[in-house]
Amino acid sequence: MNKTVNINLAGTFFHIDEDAFAKLTRYLDAIRRSFSDLNGQEEIIKDIEARISELFSEKINNTSQVITIKELDEVIAVMGQPEDYMVDEEIFDDASSDQKNQTRNQSFYKQLFRDTDNKFIAGVSSGLGHYFSVDAIWIRLAWIAMVLLGFGAPILVYIVLWVLIPEALTTSEKLKMNREPVNISNIEKKIKEELKNASDKIKEVDYDKYKDNAQKGVNTFFSTIGKIFAGIFSVFCKFFGILLIILSLSTIIGLIVGLFTTGTFGFVLGDNEVFDYASIVLVASFPFWLIVLLVFLIVGIPAFALFILGLKLIITNLKSIGMTAKIILFVLWIFSIIGLSILGVKQATEQAYDGDYITENSISIKTTDTLKIEMLSNNRYEYDASRSGSFYLKSDEYGNKIIYSSNIRLIVRSTNDSVAKVFLEHKAEGSSFDNAKERAEAIDYQYTFKNNTLTLNSYFTTDIANKYRGQEVEVVLYLPLGTVLFADNNTYSYHSNSSRYNDILNNGDEEKYLLIQKSKTICLDCPKQLLGKENPEDETWENRLNKSYE
Repeated sequence: MNKTVNINLAGTFFHIDEDAFAKLTRYLDAIRRSFSDLNGQEEIIKDIEARISELFSEKINNTSQVITIKELDEVIAVMGQPEDYMVDEEIFDDASSDQKNQTRNQSFYKQLFRDTDNKFIAGVSSGLGHYFSVDAIWIRLAWIAMVLLGFGAPILVYIVLWVLIPEALTTSEKLKMNREPVNISNIEKKIKEELKNASDKIKEVDYDKYKDNAQKGVNTFFSTIGKIFAGIFSVFCKFFGILLIILSLSTIIGLIVGLFTTGTFGFVLGDNEVFDYASIVLVASFPFWLIVLLVFLIVGIPAFALFILGLKLIITNLKSIGMTAKIILFVLWIFSIIGLSILGVKQATEQAYDGDYITENSISIKTTDTLKIEMLSNNRYEYDASRSGSFYLKSDEYGNKIIYSSNIRLIVRSTNDSVAKVFLEHKAEGSSFDNAKERAEAIDYQYTFKNNTLTLNSYFTTDIANKYRGQEVEVVLYLPLGTVLFADNNTYSYHSNSSRYNDILNNGDEEKYLLIQKSKTICLDCPKQLLGKENPEDETWENRLNKSYE
């Protein structure tokens, strides 16, 4: 096993084995000797080292953090051999000819930068010109035309591009911007051109003095504005990054806690109330732990991506998690969405049909009798009687788990028949009409009638094997005309119905004697009103009832 050496190359630290380090040292020394007589040698060497550092960073991955001879040879093949050095030339001959032939393909690709060497304001147009292989003058004319035509957006777009597109500062970046391979010969060529241009500018300074001063003032003004916008944008990005980190981290922590509390612990321990509720709601063929895991991945992976994005907004040189990890997470996310979608479709088919089971019973009450209605709760399940669309898991007197619900709807209607009747309509959903009807029949609901008092259970139950599929019970009471109805206070929530149910028992009519009329009731013991007239204070509801029959 070779020893490794820590090196600092262009401001970036790398781990490199001893053999590769020795070869890299000889390579750089040979390059220095080849440029020993050239002005700008140090700048050329710095750019070459920066380019080698970029290539080393591309070679590092999660499985290998050390630069070896193999990676170094690939980098040398991209950079090319020094042309003019005379010593140790044979050391670099082991880089294969195939790698040398691939030099241009490996190092050439488009990259967008701002060309501040040929800028008018910020170099955006000239940078776009290099990227799209178009003369910058046409892009500048396009900006001017859009602004003159009254579009305000181009100005904002230009400012955004100014902030987002990096400036081509190094020689490597300028070569990438000009779509040229970044190797030793091109770096040398570029440095020579820049030195020549700098020399020419010095010679021409007297001729262009006044013209340059004017343009310099404009450039300084716009450069200052650019720095201000860049500063504001940078602060906004940092703030937005912190916000993303807080939100995404909170989401991830919540998901992890939820995964372990409702998923893993319940899966290991077996007896978990959450699992019981899930088993009576969800499709039996999908295990609950799998659903929890799918939800965790669907929500957690985007949250993790936002967390990484937030870190990158704060830490500009943050290393990427790697393309392999990105692909794995994306594939997991897609498969999780597909899996949960399949579950959703299956769940929908389980509740696609409605079924009902109706029973009809007569109650013996005379036309002039008073019928009292009350709701009866069961202290084993719930103390107070109150209607709710929810369901709960309870244990009956034998210790068996059952589904309990107080989703009972009471409806009172008038009838021309002389016999009072009670219709019980059990409702449920299922994967077919027959399945839904069987589930509706399995609802256990009871009532009693004794001494002119109709006592309705405030709840119904069904076996846990029937699962919860929207079960409910409607109690429709048909009363003959002339019957007097007295509803207990505890019926209030059960007959809170909209007009479409044609319920003549209104909320607020509890604890009152109501005379049943055709599709309405008349209050017999209301203090001030009977058929719109004032009533004597000593007149009882019995006297009012007798008058109504006269």
